[in-house]
Amino acid sequence: MRRSQRNTLTQANRIALPDYDDVCLVLQGGGALGSYQAGVFEGLAEAGVDPTWTSGISIGALNTAIIAGNAPEHRVAALRGFWNTVCQPADLIGHVGAFMPAAFGFANIGRKFSSMWAAARALTEGQKGFFSPRVQLPLAQTKSKRPSDVSFYDTSALRATLLQFADFDRINDGAMRVSVGAVNVRTGNLVYFDNTKMRLASEHFMASGALPPGFPAVEIDGEFYWDGGLVSNTPLTEIIRESQHKDTLVFQVDLWSARGTLPGDFLDVSERTKDIQYSSRTRAITDFVSHNQKHARLIKELLEHVPEKVRRAHPLLREAQKVADGGAVNVVHLIYKNKFFEGHYKDYEFSNDTMDEHWASGLEDIRRSFGHPEWFEVPSHDLGFVTHDVHRYEPAPKATAEMPAAVSKKLDDVVEGV
Repeated sequence: MRRSQRNTLTQANRIALPDYDDVCLVLQGGGALGSYQAGVFEGLAEAGVDPTWTSGISIGALNTAIIAGNAPEHRVAALRGFWNTVCQPADLIGHVGAFMPAAFGFANIGRKFSSMWAAARALTEGQKGFFSPRVQLPLAQTKSKRPSDVSFYDTSALRATLLQFADFDRINDGAMRVSVGAVNVRTGNLVYFDNTKMRLASEHFMASGALPPGFPAVEIDGEFYWDGGLVSNTPLTEIIRESQHKDTLVFQVDLWSARGTLPGDFLDVSERTKDIQYSSRTRAITDFVSHNQKHARLIKELLEHVPEKVRRAHPLLREAQKVADGGAVNVVHLIYKNKFFEGHYKDYEFSNDTMDEHWASGLEDIRRSFGHPEWFEVPSHDLGFVTHDVHRYEPAPKATAEMPAAVSKKLDDVVEGV
């Protein structure tokens, strides 16, 4: 497609959002699944939506660095460059494993094998520009003086990759607010590194994605930090806490679905456990905010019986007025849905083919969401908090519906033994 044609397509897809105080992009953790978020962002850029605040955890933090660290017109290309760097094409075994079943009419079996083989390669070889196996692992009985030495993989290559695709001066001095979550290893507390409160460096983003025991803790100012997903895998609560008196539109991009199918074997159990453990708790947050909104309405009704002069004069009543005048939060929820060929290894399967499929899914989901312009209206302050999800009324996918269960199980066993 010619550049002029692409520009015309982009202009045609642009939308006009209502006048929100903040437009936030919230990116969950999920490893290799993070290219889904890149696809969602391409759709936002295509529609002319420029977030005022981007917040991420784990792989969401790395995508945040790329987005905030580039000029708006270069962000999609930078995301593509980052993901092409950390992903890899199939090797000979992967090609043969995919081709042979397809040659006999079993393309789905071949796709599943190539995906599992790519995950096995990631475990044994690492990923270029991201992580590599440590040549000598510390023994369990050996105490290291530094938590950054205790991990299965070395992530020093990630620093160079982030510096290649993100301008940290732009991250710190640009118009976009940036915050990424990590856990203090010593205290166990979740903290957010925020460019409105400090200058961010590559270490802050790497700390957010330092999932143990695979990745090492990252030292920042004498403290060590692990992946924020250990405490909360979605920064939505941080956004809501800061948006109590604002009208806020949130694009929440999740990589794990709380809803799913019942597991049939131990590998299914492993996958389902990850889904539940790392999925966001948007429904719980919705209930909590709705409860608070009910209290705010009651306070507002009570204050109407107090003379305005008294309300302004009394400090306690002034604080109550702030609670009563809370803003409205609109969450457009985009949740990755599993592919038939994926399993418990989906968060460390970094093949180019799968990355492209994740990306395409994210782009499709955000385009479908923009097909409902009514979703983007500012909610009533009496309602306070609403969510929309393009998949909400669709049945949960069956991961192996297109493949005989016995064959799928056999392939799982083969790759597990590698």
